[in-house]
Amino acid sequence: MGKDVIIACDFSSGEDTLKFLDNFTGKKPFVKIGMELFYAEGPSIVRELKKRGHKIFLDLKLHDIPNTVKKSMAVLSNLDVDICNLHAAGTTAMMKAALEGLTRADGTRPLLIAVTQLTSTDQESMERDLLIKEPIDKVVMHYAHNAKEAGLDGVVCSPLEAGKVHEVCGDTFLTVTPGVRFADGDIGDQKRVMTPAQAKEIGSDYIVVGRPITAAADPVAAYERCLNEFVG
Repeated sequence: MGKDVIIACDFSSGEDTLKFLDNFTGKKPFVKIGMELFYAEGPSIVRELKKRGHKIFLDLKLHDIPNTVKKSMAVLSNLDVDICNLHAAGTTAMMKAALEGLTRADGTRPLLIAVTQLTSTDQESMERDLLIKEPIDKVVMHYAHNAKEAGLDGVVCSPLEAGKVHEVCGDTFLTVTPGVRFADGDIGDQKRVMTPAQAKEIGSDYIVVGRPITAAADPVAAYERCLNEFVG
């Protein structure tokens, strides 16, 4: 898959999600289903969106003992999503187990990416709450390297980190980046943001965009603007 814009469908119900996606009568956008929507609707929302022709990033951030994650990934693989994720903090053993579970009998599987450190975690909270004393940039790159060594396809990271991740892990290691806003838009509660054009320049492979599209007066126009700026 090449560069693409993923719309974060952070809605609390399937009804709201489908109503929003009904706006897209042409190209069916790549969408992200997070915890809120998945916990509200379960696997049925995934099946419905696949039936409608959408690619899906299932953003559940698994983190448990290796055997539990392996079995859970096998279930998610049967939903035919395109990208799954987990926490790199779960260790290399957990990431390898996840890949085993995700891989189908015919050898195919969704892409698997890792969360390094959440964007809500800063140096102070990492040291205070997690007792990790290393610089956060070093921690993020170490986790990204571990994910690559485990056989994963990429990481979720800030667009500010995408270039460095490619330096450490190679150009084919995917970077999926939230925190993207239009230059003339509201940055909301995000502190570290980039425009779609800047994310393209720095090397992001996928950008995840929520409110700048979902809360726009014309969501389709906002989505197409994102595509034009990011993909060209």
